[in-house]
Amino acid sequence: MVVSEHEFEAGGNRVMKVFAPKEAEGERRAGIVPETVGRLAKLGLEVAVAPGIGAAVGMPDEAYREAGATVDAGAGTDADIVLRVRPPEPAEVAGLKRGALHVSFLDPFAKDGRLEAFANAGVSTVSLEMMPRTTLAQKMDALSSQASLAGYAAVLMAAARLPDVLPMMMTPAGTLQPARFFIIGVGVAGLQAIATAKRLGARVEAFDTRPVVEEQVKSLGARFLKVDLGDTGQTEQGYAKELTEEQLGKQREGMAKACAQADVVITTAKLFGRPAPRIVTAAMVAGMKPGSIVIDLAAETGGNVEGSRVDEEVVTDGGVRLLGPRTAECQVARDASRMLASNLAAFVEHVHDAEGGGLKLDRGDEIIRGCLMTHDGRVVHEKFAPEPESEKG
Repeated sequence: MVVSEHEFEAGGNRVMKVFAPKEAEGERRAGIVPETVGRLAKLGLEVAVAPGIGAAVGMPDEAYREAGATVDAGAGTDADIVLRVRPPEPAEVAGLKRGALHVSFLDPFAKDGRLEAFANAGVSTVSLEMMPRTTLAQKMDALSSQASLAGYAAVLMAAARLPDVLPMMMTPAGTLQPARFFIIGVGVAGLQAIATAKRLGARVEAFDTRPVVEEQVKSLGARFLKVDLGDTGQTEQGYAKELTEEQLGKQREGMAKACAQADVVITTAKLFGRPAPRIVTAAMVAGMKPGSIVIDLAAETGGNVEGSRVDEEVVTDGGVRLLGPRTAECQVARDASRMLASNLAAFVEHVHDAEGGGLKLDRGDEIIRGCLMTHDGRVVHEKFAPEPESEKG
């Protein structure tokens, strides 16, 4: 029960309940794994999960029971805390307990009425996408943990489809040259893609609009492609700033040659809260060699690559294969679940009130202020809260 703007109370001697549902079809990750059941139980929480929550990644119900969790599909209606990967559909929100705390990826910039539904249901929500990128919040940063795995998985997806080996091989039959990778976007996913491709022996080149990442690229043994775009930079959260049309034109021109030489192109450029920028054009794809692979990790948010489709593999007339995985990290869903569940458990540990036995959602806390979307029956985040009537013109 919410007793103030800042605090959740367990209610006498009642034990607070935490629940993780089974995700919708196509989502293989889980919000709680057996390894995090114990962490949550140490806080005095009663842990329950839906049947089959970890079946897709080799975590049977018995493993959860052995860790101390209850397996009960109906436990969500009475849960004080709900931990999950994807948000529920707006129609499902009404079934949540009033005063509960819901933590998941929420895609708060999507104007689908979901935040309003949570507010009307009296459910407090935390958006993992809005977690501040600070040292203190690092262990709760699910975006980064999942992006790192996505970059790793993208390289393996490309390697499995490429008709060539990745490392240089000197054999009696001749020398095989290393595969050439071109990584566009040097955030968490891009850096992991570079590191993974290098470990597998590929020759790697990378590009980002932020010149400050050049040293990171070089430290991993890759070459940084320089394109003079004029004034660029990054946001306070470390994301790339949106480019002008003129800058995008210069960027495409500079990258066209790198794409033509590459065996694999991996794009990772996402703009938080906005559609992904179109970076690789159909003409650039047409200039690539037959058998080349393009992995578009931004396909779900509009795509960096012209012609890519979400969760489809498209073969162009020129023989280039375009892949647009919705969540590449689900290629390694067991570890993705472990990392995400750890992020979620760390957040619960952060807001848990050891003395009071409840949860504190103190909006004076930088982390809470950054990621709390709804609370006390209203949308409270400054980016999404409705404009007060007194301030409307």
